[in-house]
Amino acid sequence: MKEEFDLQEYLAQGVEQVVKDALKATLRDPRESTFMIKFASASRKASKHREELEKAGEHIPSYLICSITSRCNLHCAGCYSRCNNATVDDAPVQQLTAEEWFKIFREADELGVSFVLLAGGEPLLRRDIIEKAGEMQNILFPILTNGTFMDEKYFDLFDRCRNLLPVMSIEGNEEVTDARRGKGIYNVLIKNMDKLHDRHLFFGASVTVTRENIKEVSSPEFLDSLKRRGCVAVIYVEYVPVSDESTELALTEEEQKYLSDEIMRLREEYPEIVFISFPGDEKESGGCVAAGRGFFHINSHGGAEPCPFSPYSDINVRDTSLREAMHSRLFEALRSSEILADDHIGGCVLHEKRDQVEALLRGEM
Repeated sequence: MKEEFDLQEYLAQGVEQVVKDALKATLRDPRESTFMIKFASASRKASKHREELEKAGEHIPSYLICSITSRCNLHCAGCYSRCNNATVDDAPVQQLTAEEWFKIFREADELGVSFVLLAGGEPLLRRDIIEKAGEMQNILFPILTNGTFMDEKYFDLFDRCRNLLPVMSIEGNEEVTDARRGKGIYNVLIKNMDKLHDRHLFFGASVTVTRENIKEVSSPEFLDSLKRRGCVAVIYVEYVPVSDESTELALTEEEQKYLSDEIMRLREEYPEIVFISFPGDEKESGGCVAAGRGFFHINSHGGAEPCPFSPYSDINVRDTSLREAMHSRLFEALRSSEILADDHIGGCVLHEKRDQVEALLRGEM
């Protein structure tokens, strides 16, 4: 008889591994390692709390993704967020305030969420929110940024609040990065990495993996360059097609397997760097972990969505609690359906099965 998959145990082991790797990655810096030791203790406490809630019949994910603004200064080629009209040049006024986000962060802490990824748009445009996040020392906040708005005030903030980890988007070498993000962006990123390194501040890198750059972004040349500059985390995000024309950029099943094997190898070869794959090997986790299985997404207006790649919502945290949002009708329907475990092409089953997600949203399935 096949052993039943234990999602809670799988997620708990994943968090423990990230924290363990992060501790190894920060041992060379006393201030950073001191914070990580404290965070490891808070993370264990949060994991125990989630486990207790699980036994009581309530599943709480370990991760939360928050798009704290819909405004961005760049027009990156193939941006899923702009394709979904979730990112614009000028942010509308009805976005959540810093105090509203602070309330969400406090609720996340109380529920036992250990990681809150801050995204956008460009999150560094909302310094007021990031300052609030810095106060929540039990939570680690990776900040997914294009790196163009870093200044001395941000360097000072990252120095004071070690739970804020800038994660800069880079696609490989200068030619590939600038081709997707704009001329000169690569040099801005390298300059900021060097400034962070000079100030003994750690950072991460976010890499969108396509068929065109998959070999380069796992190469020694690329990773050694990041390592020399003090990078402690690399997040590999599998490219999600935003149009029929861009489907050829999505990883094949063979390439997904290659990336998974490479990450296992890199974890051994670069113990000072934490490697995370998103969405990663969904077969290992019993299917996609969005819609509250392992994480969910809150957009800049407060809508609770299954995933940034699946911008559908039937509940808003402005009108309810974070806890209630986790159990929205849409989330419950997705978790009880077979959609999350369906076979699919590319990095996101919910994007590919969006017609079915929309049907669930309308209550037709």
